[in-house]
Amino acid sequence: MTQFSLKDLEARVARRATAEDPASYTARLVAKGMPKVAQKLGEEAVETVIAALGQDKAALTGEIADLLYHLMVLMHLADLPLAEVEAELQRRTAQTGLEEKAQRGAD
Repeated sequence: MTQFSLKDLEARVARRATAEDPASYTARLVAKGMPKVAQKLGEEAVETVIAALGQDKAALTGEIADLLYHLMVLMHLADLPLAEVEAELQRRTAQTGLEEKAQRGAD
């Protein structure tokens, strides 16, 4: 099986977001704008939680994939590259989670 990464997904979303292909779900979703994309992301988050509580690994896997996809679409619309999120995660891992959380509360 070929490796597929979040960077691959980010690139695919970017390509399809600008496509004029009426069969592209991504292009149609992006055309509806940030409010619709944010709504879809919220729906997928709820569905992910429900799948997690149902303890069905296959269902959870599918819902997490949907969640990550919709997150990437939102990031695309927000002009927020995955690299910036990765940099923030790297910055946060330089300390414990409790230290990082305490620091955010101080800001």
